[in-house]
Amino acid sequence: MAVFSDIHHLPAFRNAVITVGTFDGVHKGHTSILQELVQCAKEVNGESVLITFEPHPRKLLFPDQPLGILTPLEQKSKLILETGIEHIVIAQFTEAFSKLSADDYIENFLVGLFHPHTIIIGHDHHFGYDRKGNIGLLKKYETKYAYKLLEIPARLIDEAAVSSTKIRKALEAGHVNEASNMLGRNYSITGKVVKGAQLGRTLGYPTANIAPSDIDQLIPAIGIYAVYVIHKQMRLKGMLSIGFNPTVSDDKRIKIEVNIFDFDQDIYSETIDIEFGHRLRDEQKFDSLDALKAQLHLDKEKTINYLNHIK
Repeated sequence: MAVFSDIHHLPAFRNAVITVGTFDGVHKGHTSILQELVQCAKEVNGESVLITFEPHPRKLLFPDQPLGILTPLEQKSKLILETGIEHIVIAQFTEAFSKLSADDYIENFLVGLFHPHTIIIGHDHHFGYDRKGNIGLLKKYETKYAYKLLEIPARLIDEAAVSSTKIRKALEAGHVNEASNMLGRNYSITGKVVKGAQLGRTLGYPTANIAPSDIDQLIPAIGIYAVYVIHKQMRLKGMLSIGFNPTVSDDKRIKIEVNIFDFDQDIYSETIDIEFGHRLRDEQKFDSLDALKAQLHLDKEKTINYLNHIK
């Protein structure tokens, strides 16, 4: 298994069975599609190759729109390889690439670089300048370039598209349990621990302030969450706040802070992973620090109770 980030230095894949897509989230709907790819490659004694793009095409084509991706590239690659896909090729999505005609995309990109035995694609897949390429054009060139074209069943494509939309909407509403069920795992973010105001220490609940590693990743709704914190292969319990800390601050920038239970190490500048387990409540502004401390005590009890009953 390997990940290739330079399309001009690729190995000669044996009977390459390829597919192309963003596969953001690598959720249950995607897994069904990837299993089809793996099975097909086995049947022709070939190698399964997934082609994806970096940055996400929408970032270049629609720079003013927030991306809200579910899986940054490193995490996405890891999850894809775990499905049994043998190779991932990350093609740089540049302005020049976006202007490649659909015919040139097939001849110079798909065929010229991958020499596919089989291309597996969805009925709604479009490519090339102005998205003029489609499965019909791939069918037209099937004989000329001696590849086999297989269409992913519409049911699987629809399920994958619906799942991605539903996952994003669930996270935006704070329904992390619902999102995790569709993903087949807890939704997670990765970030570096940075210096904060350190007010949590005065309350008896010191927090690590998190700066997400990928600014384009979707952050769940404002609120208080029961979470797992992954640090140096340790999986620790904690409670996390996404919000403005209105009781102690007038700062209008959203902050992500996690109180890690039974943990007292200096981890400034280190990278940690946060797995979302459950949304406990909305963010609130309390009348006093004592009222805030009392609520934090309740939050911790609820977090421990919840995390003790899930994996």
